[in-house]
Amino acid sequence: MPDHLPEFPGPDLAHADIGIVYATKIEIAPFLERCDRVRKYTGGKFVFHGGRLGDIKLALVGCGMGFAPARRATQALLDAHSPRWVISAGFSGALHPSLHVGDIVVATSLVDTHDQELHVDLKMPADPAKGLHVGRLLTVDHMVRLVTEKEELGQKYSALAVDMESLSVAQVCRDSKTRFLAVRVISDDLAADLPPEILAVVGPSGGVRIGAAIASIWKRPGSVKEMWRLREQSNHAAERLAKFLDGVAVQLHATKS
Repeated sequence: MPDHLPEFPGPDLAHADIGIVYATKIEIAPFLERCDRVRKYTGGKFVFHGGRLGDIKLALVGCGMGFAPARRATQALLDAHSPRWVISAGFSGALHPSLHVGDIVVATSLVDTHDQELHVDLKMPADPAKGLHVGRLLTVDHMVRLVTEKEELGQKYSALAVDMESLSVAQVCRDSKTRFLAVRVISDDLAADLPPEILAVVGPSGGVRIGAAIASIWKRPGSVKEMWRLREQSNHAAERLAKFLDGVAVQLHATKS
């Protein structure tokens, strides 16, 4: 055994104060830019980042999109860094017309389409005028592209927004008795459908499939404008998420109980 463990962050047994599970790089990149001493490493099938936000030790893991990968990544995060808090952070689609691109949703409960539900012990006042919404978050097993489907899901499950990972992360945290928070930013609202090309262009890890993108442009040149609009929305949403996570991390770190 070595005389001492390597300094955090790194692929070691050092504890983190806060762990963050995210699906795709674009969701978390602006937040990582706010952190100091950021290091990247691979653990198993997942990419980890460790860093500091002031005195707060952070460990982040990218899981790719979907319920099962999020579950495995969360367990890997807990095994490697045993954080006091875990945050499921990233993009979500609005299910209610009052939510707009860049708005923040913090979950008080999580539900899926298979009648699984988990409540979050959270006391946070909503402030819709400032783009902060607090309530139910829906987790599904596919990308919800159409406005009509979003409206139907919102009404059926009384949910504010939809993503593909948060309930899975929450369940792992419940089983391990780790405190949990879901923080999502609206990247697409009810103003328009997502372009159909999104299903082919975006891979499971969230990366862009170049070949599919070129083929989409060839088949429907008008998709360029729609995909560019989506990129701009995503960048705006990621910046908003980074700013909110910055404040949340400080508040959670100050909560010692």
